[in-house]
Amino acid sequence: MAHVRKMIKLITMAASLALVVGAASLQAQTYPKGGDPRDGLAGGRLDAATAAKGMKLVSFTPKAAEFDTARGLTFANSDLAFGNSKYVYQGNFAGFTIWDVSNAGKPVKMSAISCITSQGDPSIIGNLLFVSAEGGGNRKDCGKGGVQDPKDHMAGVRIFDVKDPSKPKLVKNVETCKGSHTHTIVPDPKNKGVLFIYVSGSGQARAENDLPGCKSNDDAADTTNAMFRLDIIRVEIAHPEKAEVVGGARIFTGLGAAPTALSRPARGGGGRGRGGRGGDSTAAPVAPPAPTGPRNCHDVTAYPAKGLLAGACGSYGILVDISNPIKPVRLDAVADTNFSLWHTAVFSDDGTKIVFTDEWGGGTSPMCQANSQMEMGGNTTLTITKDKKMVQGAYFKIPTKQTAQENCVSHNGGVIPVPGRDVMAQGWYQGGVDVIDFTDPNKPYEIGFFDRGPIDPPPQGADIPVAAAAGAGGRGGRGTVGGSWGAYYWNGYVFSSEIDRGFDIFELQPTDKLSANEIAAAKLVKMTQYNPQSQPKLEWPAAFVVVRSYLDQLVRDNGLDAGRTSAIDKALTAAEAQASGRAKALNVLAGEVDKDAAGAKDGPRVKKMSEEIRRLAKVSK
Repeated sequence: MAHVRKMIKLITMAASLALVVGAASLQAQTYPKGGDPRDGLAGGRLDAATAAKGMKLVSFTPKAAEFDTARGLTFANSDLAFGNSKYVYQGNFAGFTIWDVSNAGKPVKMSAISCITSQGDPSIIGNLLFVSAEGGGNRKDCGKGGVQDPKDHMAGVRIFDVKDPSKPKLVKNVETCKGSHTHTIVPDPKNKGVLFIYVSGSGQARAENDLPGCKSNDDAADTTNAMFRLDIIRVEIAHPEKAEVVGGARIFTGLGAAPTALSRPARGGGGRGRGGRGGDSTAAPVAPPAPTGPRNCHDVTAYPAKGLLAGACGSYGILVDISNPIKPVRLDAVADTNFSLWHTAVFSDDGTKIVFTDEWGGGTSPMCQANSQMEMGGNTTLTITKDKKMVQGAYFKIPTKQTAQENCVSHNGGVIPVPGRDVMAQGWYQGGVDVIDFTDPNKPYEIGFFDRGPIDPPPQGADIPVAAAAGAGGRGGRGTVGGSWGAYYWNGYVFSSEIDRGFDIFELQPTDKLSANEIAAAKLVKMTQYNPQSQPKLEWPAAFVVVRSYLDQLVRDNGLDAGRTSAIDKALTAAEAQASGRAKALNVLAGEVDKDAAGAKDGPRVKKMSEEIRRLAKVSK
């Protein structure tokens, strides 16, 4: 795509650290040219116009009544988790909702639990629901009204028993020093009855009268320091009431302050400074603390089957070895002067690539306008080398002109199980839901999308952010914060948590960039549970649509001579029609396809297709 730009060079600073130190090698920017069906959509909260390509809206369900207000972020929907084959757990800053999606066209609300939690990101393991809690207003009893006494404050991870989804029960509040902005499940590779939770808390350490023992200083090497670490919680699945913090992942030691563009202040990890009120105005100004490396991560994504974790840690993207979950080891780290907030990460299924996102503007600002810089507020794809270092590829950003009243930037997503390709669904707040191919890290491109018009009415005059009208749910000089928090594929559908409006379910549709066979093959991958931040290894059963997915890809990209792809198609059709002798026919075809690989433009894909033909032959008669 025209707006995808080559990444700037990585310069190795140390064995475990690579820094992007300049932007001089970037090519000239290219902005959206217009004419996109998403441009200029009519707005409205529940009646906005829509545009779609390669996606069909199967159902839209408004917010549960308990959370149906746009008052700031108090009742904002957050992330999703998927479990027990038919339930979707939707987080909210004020609790969570459990949806039965057995009928994707008509989700059924099982329960909506009010529990001030801010921001409420969920994960599910069996019948245990884990919910992140970070805000200063969270109470141990889930009550409203704020915290009047520090002993009532709760920050960390809440554990609920959801065996009866209509009546979830709070089992344990696991307190952590910095609270939990997000969290990630990492199973114990030696004990199936135990899991670890890596906790990303973006706040300062709690005061002694809030949670005793939370030490805070600027020394990353101080092992007693609550900062510069991810808290690790150990949970016995059979006894969640015993869950406790057992240590910290100190993966930041040795990382200095990340380089910044001249137009930005140095990025540290200690939170954003804010001017005080009152006090002695004649006092000598206090110098700000020296910038440091990250003190925590915004979000981390584990890939347990590969023993890897990708940390999106504010000023750095970090690769970590988690083969021993209690003693993680940093393998590499990169920074980019165009990334203001390394926010989320998604692995390719083979574990050789990572897509990192940049939450430029914090998710509440309109960063996808016609003049918004294309290298900021989008994705970048990094390749993991054999020696476990990361090499940066290209940027990707949705190629549409969003309006000034639409908060828009890249946010959360996950892999779609298309065999032979790296494809993901992703939420872009009011930029909608996007489907992206990142198979080639230097040429990611858009496959499909779904978008609505803005929630708020258009601004009067210049194309700049404006405050929402009184009572419209505006927030600090911005319009209503809404759109897709995250979009994830699970068991045949794409699910999206709509921050302000509710809950969307989509189905992929064939286009010139995604075939019916590829969509059918993706539907073969079934998961009882799915936590996007704990990425599972994908497995496809042997099937004709899997073989044909590779064939479609070879045709689409001219990876094999047209005469041969046509002949292979006919042979597959004949074999599929055979009641007996299918295995023999498929093995003969596999032998013929093996010979095609040597002269093919895309030999590796031809070989993979041959492997799938043989795998299909093994389960055939």
